[in-house]
Parts: sequence; structure tokens; C-alpha cells
Amino acid sequence: MKKRYNDYGSWIREQFPYRVQKISVDAGFSCPNRDGRISRGGCVFCDNRTFNPAYCEREKSITQQIIAGKEFFSRKYPDMKYLAYFQAYSNTYADVEHLKRLYEEALAVDNVVGIVIGTRPDCVPDATLDYLENLNRQTFMIVEYGIESANNNTLKIINRGHTFECSADAVRRTAQRGILTGAHVIIGLPGESPEDSILQADIISALPINILKLHQMQVVKGTRLAEMYQGEGAQPYIYNKVEDYIQLVANYISRLRPDIILERFVSQSPPGMVIAPSWGLKNHEFTNLLDNYLREHDITQGCSTSRFQAAR
Repeated sequence: MKKRYNDYGSWIREQFPYRVQKISVDAGFSCPNRDGRISRGGCVFCDNRTFNPAYCEREKSITQQIIAGKEFFSRKYPDMKYLAYFQAYSNTYADVEHLKRLYEEALAVDNVVGIVIGTRPDCVPDATLDYLENLNRQTFMIVEYGIESANNNTLKIINRGHTFECSADAVRRTAQRGILTGAHVIIGLPGESPEDSILQADIISALPINILKLHQMQVVKGTRLAEMYQGEGAQPYIYNKVEDYIQLVANYISRLRPDIILERFVSQSPPGMVIAPSWGLKNHEFTNLLDNYLREHDITQGCSTSRFQAAR
């Protein structure tokens, strides 16, 4: 059944004549918000262990990690091809020659047909984008930015270390080079209400992004956010009832520019690490509930407005 939004699964199948799967790579990068260049300790919610798969070990080379990932996925789909996903920390936070060695090592592995680079918007100087523009002419590539919020006060509360204006500038500079550009935002950050989150969809729609990921705020044990959640001060907005989050996501989708590709709506950290929320749902189960809600309420992507501010 056709989705009521521009879904990533359908889109990626149109990009290749074969099935592709992302393989996460931990290339040993740091983050300017951790190593002291901007701050130390990182964002209040951050714990990279929540999304690194078991086969992704920074002690191994890029090639070794990809081979391990291929072995993990090939049991189900022997003819699969792969996108090397540089996911952990800030994957453009190095000089161009270092980036070139890492990315091109990944692309040299058999059956790797493209690359996805996750990074921060304050880690893409023009020299890096010049190199990525050239690499983009040679292979399939997506650069995705952690925007997290369009509200500068929120970004300050979560110790993000950059402004929304920095994010908007990085997105525009990347898109201008013809590179597929992704963005990531979190719903329920400290100090943001559901109404704030829904209004954010208009701001995100005005950016020249191709792909969007969003997910619920999760409180992970051992983070500064966990201390905030269990103490005083700005609180995250936790959607303890999945039905409430589904309703918000549906409203968010209704305000998004219709051509934006939606890749993800939820994140799933290891249950033993999560304080809240606890839904007990797998990602595909959540997506099924969302799809049903959209159909029942006749909501489609972009249906809440007939005009969108031109991407700029």
C-alpha cells in the first residue's frame, strides 16, 4: 500500500537496480563538543553506544568493519549491496587528506556502492565540501547533519555548541554543490513543547534538504539529560504514551514540504540503557501504527498548507 508520505524505503529502491543496506562504520572520529574545541562532555543526551551495532568497532579498520557488517546482513540477502554509513560522532571532523583515506577505503570494499556521512554543521569548511562535491560525482553520497532543533535557546540548553543559523548555512552550502543533504531533529528536547515541535516543521521545510530523520527524545542512563530528567531545570518532553507521539508526528508530517524524503520517525536504544519512554515497540511496529493513524485521519505529507516557503 502506498505511503501517505514520501518514504525513504520507496525512494532508495528507485536509486539502485538492486537492494542496498547501510553498514555503520566507526572511523574513530571525535567531536568538537567533546574534545574541548567548543566544549567537553558533548550534548546532554549523547551516548554513542545507543546506536552503534555490535559489528561496528573502532579498533578494527574500516575494511574489517564493513566486511563484518556484510557477513551480518548477507545471511538474509546474499545479493545485497551496501552503503558505508559513517555514523559515530562527527565524520567530517578532520583534514581533507584524512577524510579521503577513510572514505575511499570504504568505497574500495567489494559491493560498497555509496557512502553516507553523518556530521555536525560546524564541521564542514569549504575545503571539505569541495572534496565532497568531487566525490559526489564519482559515487552515490548523502551528507546528513545533526540539526536537532531550530530553536537557539534549546540548542544552548542541550549544550549543542552551534546555532540553528550554523545548521541552515551548512545545509545550503552542501545543497548548492548538488549533494544529497539530510537533516536530523529530535522531538521533545528540554524546553520544547509539542506546539514548538510542530512549528519547527515549517522552518525545516524552508531548508533545501532532501532527507529528514526525526525521533522521540529518549532519556539514556548516565547522560546529563538523565540528571536533568530526574532533577530540576529544563525538562525533556517525554511521550510516555506512544499514541501522543504518533499524533504529533502526524501533525508534523502534515506541515512538511511534500518532496522531503522521510527516513525515520523513532529511535530504539537498548532497553537496558533507557530510562524513558518505554513503548516496547520495534521500529516497524511503530511505523505500522503511524501509517494506520494517517489513513484513519486522512493526513498526507504537506496537507496542512497549500504553499511552502521556497527552499533557500
